[in-house]
Amino acid sequence: MAWIVGVLLVTLFVFWGLELFMPQGSVWQQRGEDVTQWLGVAHGWLYMIFLIMAALLARRARWPLGFTAVTLVCGTVPVLSFWAERRATKYTRSLMTPV
Repeated sequence: MAWIVGVLLVTLFVFWGLELFMPQGSVWQQRGEDVTQWLGVAHGWLYMIFLIMAALLARRARWPLGFTAVTLVCGTVPVLSFWAERRATKYTRSLMTPV
């Protein structure tokens, strides 16, 4: 989920830039506006799912409160969600005991 949310957020920022910096009424400005409208909604829903899934994982893996908070907040910053996912995966795997 962190990867999906992160990629959508970066894409959203790129198209938001098109909407913002292209000449008003141009094809690129309109395309940026259309894409950000739909991607913004998708990103919002998927981010909520990310928060829920990360909270459930934190509870199940018994992450410390600070670790959980940092992981959840990192999903709001472009590109940091990739780092947070890697960090959470590494930490959770370290908690697992070999069978």
